[in-house]
Amino acid sequence: MQALLVKYKSVIKFILTFVLVYAVLSFAYKLYLDYSDGSKFYPDYVTNLTAKQSESLLDSLGYEASIEAHPDEPSMKLIINNKYVARVIEGCNSISIIILFISFIIAFAGRIKPTIIYLLAGSVLIYAVNLFRIVILSIGLFHYPWRRDILHNIIFPLIIYGMVFLLWMVWVNRFAKLKKQDA
Repeated sequence: MQALLVKYKSVIKFILTFVLVYAVLSFAYKLYLDYSDGSKFYPDYVTNLTAKQSESLLDSLGYEASIEAHPDEPSMKLIINNKYVARVIEGCNSISIIILFISFIIAFAGRIKPTIIYLLAGSVLIYAVNLFRIVILSIGLFHYPWRRDILHNIIFPLIIYGMVFLLWMVWVNRFAKLKKQDA
């Protein structure tokens, strides 16, 4: 048993670190959501901001976009040219994906400064790509509403999760190179 622990020490450390960071950040995010209930930024600040920024991007692309609070659920309705095309819910704000990204990077962390820079840059990139994902999805739903399932359930999750996977691979390869240089 001890030989296995020694042999797989780095794997066990990675898994435990990942799970611990993910649990702590998820718990903190849940507290944030609980605290946001009833705030002036409906349904919560980040989701509200995501909806507003998506609206602005759509406007800049020549669409007449607007958002409004959904009357029946905690989300923002996204309207293009007076047509309700999508709703921006808490799961659309990219925070859960950023938590997953941060957990992996910290579990596979290298030196502090590059790790922090990569965490910040990666989180901003994930948030920005998510905004463009919402905008493209909304335009797709506006023009091709019969393609809703494939757009929402396959193509657009592939974009955001694919990008996170690429960020992880870049980090692992960069980290591995740093380890080889240090050895």
